[in-house]
Amino acid sequence: MRRANLSLVLRTVHREGPRTRAALTETTGLNRSTIADLVGELQRAGLVVERASEAQGRVGRPSPIVEPDPRVIAVAVNPEVDALDIGAVALDGSIVARERLEQSTLLTPERTAELVGIHLDRWRSGVLAETRLIGVGVAVPGPVRASDGLVREAPHLGWQDAALADLVTDATGLTAHVANDATLGAVAEHLFGAARGAHDVVYLNGGASGIGGAVIVGGTPLGGAGGYAGEFGQNRPGIAEPGDRRAADGVLEDEVSRALLLDVVGGPPRDDSALGAALARSTDAAVRAETDRQRRILATALANAANVMNPAVIVLGGFLAALAELDLDGLDRAVRAQTVPACAEGLRLAVAELGENRLLVGAAEAVFEAALFSAR
Repeated sequence: MRRANLSLVLRTVHREGPRTRAALTETTGLNRSTIADLVGELQRAGLVVERASEAQGRVGRPSPIVEPDPRVIAVAVNPEVDALDIGAVALDGSIVARERLEQSTLLTPERTAELVGIHLDRWRSGVLAETRLIGVGVAVPGPVRASDGLVREAPHLGWQDAALADLVTDATGLTAHVANDATLGAVAEHLFGAARGAHDVVYLNGGASGIGGAVIVGGTPLGGAGGYAGEFGQNRPGIAEPGDRRAADGVLEDEVSRALLLDVVGGPPRDDSALGAALARSTDAAVRAETDRQRRILATALANAANVMNPAVIVLGGFLAALAELDLDGLDRAVRAQTVPACAEGLRLAVAELGENRLLVGAAEAVFEAALFSAR
C-alpha cells in the first residue's frame, strides 16, 4: 500500500504539474500527515523537491509546493530512416538536451546503440553532469513485442527480430525500454498533449517510415495479444476515386506518404515542420492536387477508425499533422461525412500538440513508468 501511495503522489506531480501538499491531499484522498510523510520519503529518494508557496495574504502558513526533481532524467531515442533523434527528458517534463543526427544510410540496430552511447557519454560530461540518469526509452517505427521489447520488424529500416534493448543497455549501462513509436506518441499526447483528459483516443503518426497508429481505450493503451495493435498504416485504404490510387493493392502508408509529398514539393530534405510550411505556402497546382488526394484518402481512413473505435479524439502527428493543418475544418467535415452519426457525436479531430518532441516524451514516459511508478 505504501509503495502504491508513493507512486500515486509522484505520478500526480509528474503528470499534473507542481502541487501544494494541500492540493495533493485533495487530489489523492490521503490525509495531510500521510502526504507529508510520503513527500518526505520521495525527497530523500531524490525524486521530488519542495519550495515555498508564493501565496500571500492567506491566514496560516502556506502549504509548500511539491514538484518533480528536474535532475532525474530519462534518455529518449527515435531511430528513423533519415535521422536519429536523441533527447534527455527530465521528470518535470522539460527537454534538457536534444540532438538530431541526420543519416545518409540506414541505421542498423548496432549502429543505433553505438550512436546513443557516444552521445550520452558526451552529455554525461557536459549538460547531464549533475543529473541522475534512470534509463533509456526507444521509440521504433515498427511492431515491438510487449513481453521483452524485441523489435519484430522495422521494415523501412530493414530490421527484423532485433534485440535493441540489450544493445542499448550494453552501450549505455542503463536499462533500455523499447516500444512502437506510435504507441509512445499516443501516450505522450494522451498525458500531456492534444488528447489530455480524453479516455478514448485514436492516434496516427506519419513519419519517414510510413504511418503507425495506436489506440487508447478507457485511458489504457490497447496492446493486443502481442503488443502489435494499431497498425493503421497497413490497412487497405478505401479509395472512392480510381484516379487517386498510386500503388496497386497498396496499403494506407503507400497512398498517404511523406515521400510523395517531398517529391511534389521538391527541394532539399525537410523535417515535418519545414514540410508543412512548404505545403502551406506553395501555389503549385501539382502540390495542391497531391495534398487534396492524400487528404481524401486520409479522411476515409480516419472515418473507418472512428466507426470502429468510437474515440473522443483522433490525434494526428508528424507529416499527417502537416496535411491536416492545411485545412483542419475541411478534413473534419470530410471525416464526419463518412462516419456513423452516433460515432461522430462529440468526436474531435486534433493535431499533436507536442510537435517534434512527442515521440521523445513518450519514450521517456516508458522509462519513468517502469523505473519509478511501477517499481515503487
